Amino acid sequence: MAIDHPAAARLKQQFPQISLKGAAFRDQTQIAVPATNVLEVVRFLRDDPDLGYDMLSDVSCVDYLNYAGWTQERFGLVYIFNSVQKQSPRLIVRVFLNEPALDVPSVTGLFAGAEWLEREVYDMFGIRFTGHPDLRRILTWDGFKSHPLRKDYPVTGLGERTAYAVIDRESS
Repeated sequence: MAIDHPAAARLKQQFPQISLKGAAFRDQTQIAVPATNVLEVVRFLRDDPDLGYDMLSDVSCVDYLNYAGWTQERFGLVYIFNSVQKQSPRLIVRVFLNEPALDVPSVTGLFAGAEWLEREVYDMFGIRFTGHPDLRRILTWDGFKSHPLRKDYPVTGLGERTAYAVIDRESS
């Protein structure tokens, strides 16, 4: 990993046994971490006194179905970290996953704000966060069977909207 970012050298030094991949584009650095090691890497990024990534800005996901790009995996989980105290440059940590192994350790124990973000990724993409304190759907209803932001989900839906009665002003 030959990336000009303060976290890249520290991560390589701290975790020589982990296969880390790095990339930079338009002053944004991203480091790919195996799902099994994401908790220890995120803990190190938060607790290292030189880096001090104390803010998890976002947790999201990308569906790479039919995409011949940087990865062969179907899903790319995205964690965006900032350092408020140290003013370290923004860092993107990626975790790539393939079906059926869509389980990743939850980072809610390290960043409490990840609770709702992980629930949204679970709801929209079907990524399961092990150890999450309340992993349930947040944008769709409990009986919903699909994950709407997956690329194989039909644009017009699966008939969910037609199954409900329309409520107008007179009947409400």
